[in-house]
Amino acid sequence: MLNIFGKRSSFCDGVSRRNFLKVGALGFGLGQLSLPDLLRAEAAAGIRRSQKAVIMVYLPGGPSHQDMYDIKTEAPENVRGEFKAIDTNVSGVQLCEHLPNLARMMDKLVAIRSLVGSEGQHSSFQCLSGRVKKQMPPGGWPALGSILSRLQGAADKAVPPFVALSGDSNGRGATAGYLGVAHASFSPSGQGRRDMTLNGVTLDRLDDRKALLSGMDRLRKEIDATGHMNGQDSFNHMALDVLTSSRLADALNVSKEDPKVIERYRQGPKGDGRGSLDSFCVARRLVEAGARCVTLSFGGWDTHADNFKSLSKRLPALDIGVSSLVQDLYERGMDRDVSVVVWGEFGRTPKINEKGGRDHWPRVAGALLAGGGMRTGQAIGRTDRLGGEAADRPVHFGEVFATLYNRLGIDTSRTTLPDLSGRPQYLVDTSHLPMPELVA
Repeated sequence: MLNIFGKRSSFCDGVSRRNFLKVGALGFGLGQLSLPDLLRAEAAAGIRRSQKAVIMVYLPGGPSHQDMYDIKTEAPENVRGEFKAIDTNVSGVQLCEHLPNLARMMDKLVAIRSLVGSEGQHSSFQCLSGRVKKQMPPGGWPALGSILSRLQGAADKAVPPFVALSGDSNGRGATAGYLGVAHASFSPSGQGRRDMTLNGVTLDRLDDRKALLSGMDRLRKEIDATGHMNGQDSFNHMALDVLTSSRLADALNVSKEDPKVIERYRQGPKGDGRGSLDSFCVARRLVEAGARCVTLSFGGWDTHADNFKSLSKRLPALDIGVSSLVQDLYERGMDRDVSVVVWGEFGRTPKINEKGGRDHWPRVAGALLAGGGMRTGQAIGRTDRLGGEAADRPVHFGEVFATLYNRLGIDTSRTTLPDLSGRPQYLVDTSHLPMPELVA
């Protein structure tokens, strides 16, 4: 079992969460299934293979949209805030001064400034599924990754189709829903790099490729020597193959990466206490290895107090993580096949409170898109003078999901999947179509 454990954090609602990179233990989105059970279910479901994928960067807590993509330079001081807007390489589009790397590659990005339809809850559910929890079908709405697992599967059997590098530890995130455990996320769980173990092999030793492989070889030999695998069915052997596959191990082992590439992710500001940006690189490596959907969480956005002090640390880190990821996709020719979406559950209040923070604001939010062969180099929508309402081209969560499915070659106007009662369910609400600004 591989465990990477991270520090706990809490949102304003008092619920404890973990902002972590999960790289090894077998936790799944529903019921802590064993890997052999998941493999059996996948086989029964007839999962197929495909090459396209989605990487979703979830920003738990609700990022301040007007301090990122929609700086209100003409607003009153108690709304405008401390950050300045800077020009990007796309004429007429500006971003926050703490996003200089993204500004230099704005031609490869899409900023959505008028995201609407938020349920207004501290939960990854809507970001992962595109749905709200009201009037759910029997079994509940499935996450995007679970739907992709059901429809297209992974490119390699040794790499699960849906990998959640981070999760919603209070259980309010989307799971496989009515699709069942065959399509639950593979969530290698843990608490921090210092506690990562593999039968006594420490993380420092695992950073060495030889130690990683020798540890896995020893795991195989120990199991064979004790006869533990005797009498077990093929799915147990497949589970062992997944855990000891060089393909999966290589994807998870960033020390295998070109040092010049990994240095991009590690050039950022130090000392904000929230871990490295390696998970962004791991997400790309997992997609290369065959995962259909990879989600990761990058926390620190519930800024009820000291909004600008906090964001002055988090935004530069996000800037480096996302820009490095997008650059990697372009350099590898993956930009037409792999879509990236960066967002949180809602925006923040226009007015700065007495603690120098911004509170919850579900009426409008922001998002960033890249890749997928989308028409990039634009900002879509705008908010009013105070950044509190969508004044032009409101974009619903469901439209973003319809666009992501479109980029994966899935027609949301025709494709349905049966819920637990046998009733066909569309992947997104039929009122939400792919965004014409982004797709042909």
